[in-house]
Amino acid sequence: MPKLKTHKGAASRFHITGSGKVMRMKRHRSHLRRTKHGNVKRQLRTKQDVAAVDTERITKLLPYGKP
Repeated sequence: MPKLKTHKGAASRFHITGSGKVMRMKRHRSHLRRTKHGNVKRQLRTKQDVAAVDTERITKLLPYGKP
């Protein structure tokens, strides 16, 4: 059986935890940070679970992430 390729776009966006949950970063984080309040920027730092309907699709893109 040949090796499976990791989807690099998905690998940069998603992170699989040790328990198998798929995590993602929140949106609106990349620019215009100077105008955002501190509590908004603090909330954007945290990672969030991916919706249950999308986890199967993402785990196929990341074959060597822990299932």
